[in-house]
Amino acid sequence: MTPAIRTEGLTKHYGEVKALIDLDMEVRLGEVFGFLGPNGSGKTTMIRTILDLIRPTAGRAEILGMDTHEKAVELRNHIGYVPGDLAMYPSLTGRDTLTYFANLRGGVDWSYVDELAERLSTNLDIKVGDYSSGNRQKLGIIQAFMNRPQVLVMDEPSTGLDPLMQREFQKMMREVAAEGRCVFLSSHTLSEVQRVADRVGIIRHGRLVDVESVDDLRSKAIRRVELFFDTDIEASIFEAVAGVREAKANQHSIVLSFDGHMDQLLKTATDNYHLVDISSQEADLEEIFLTYYRDED
Repeated sequence: MTPAIRTEGLTKHYGEVKALIDLDMEVRLGEVFGFLGPNGSGKTTMIRTILDLIRPTAGRAEILGMDTHEKAVELRNHIGYVPGDLAMYPSLTGRDTLTYFANLRGGVDWSYVDELAERLSTNLDIKVGDYSSGNRQKLGIIQAFMNRPQVLVMDEPSTGLDPLMQREFQKMMREVAAEGRCVFLSSHTLSEVQRVADRVGIIRHGRLVDVESVDDLRSKAIRRVELFFDTDIEASIFEAVAGVREAKANQHSIVLSFDGHMDQLLKTATDNYHLVDISSQEADLEEIFLTYYRDED
């Protein structure tokens, strides 16, 4: 299957600043792909480069198998985009603004536009200048979704949305993926990425340092596991289990820092003692993300 997005050696320098360095990445149709990194890591530069808003220093990008520079105009019909610095004409109403974008795209299904506006509780008859920041953001989301693009590229799209609208927006993204289309989501809201993304790419100092499914990332992360027994136990038995980083026994229980396979841990527990209860606290995406950004001494 043709990838939704593919980059090969994508590099962008601003003078001495290396914003992107030899980025190779492939994003599939039918998935929500989370793109994570702190400010200045290269996320927005990557998005603007693959959309041909800026030119790379080296390398190339494809969307739906088409070169993003050579086929830039044609690709506009297949892409929905929410920029991180969304700007619109304040004197136009929301509907006027969407009409402007719809005309650029050769028309849209207005019944679908009204459906999106209803789902996001957006009054399209108010001037953009009178919108709150959250309502302006919702209008930006509607214009990205309204032509049912094959690829949605969104840079911090949840900014200003209240929790109820965030939940509805997340549902909309999952619907896009279920239809075989693609969402490329750059976000600082790690809880949102954890809820909706199938895979995650992590960028650091312009380099792509990891691409994993959310489940695989969480399974590799250190979690806190507490086991309870009906007798005193020895910590040394558990220290030998692959993945145990730390073991602290307290009479009938033991607390473990663990990043291995649970089946091995549970086998050790049940082979040696009578296991009464277990408590496991999974690492969330924020904890995992931070491990990539703690600079070594």
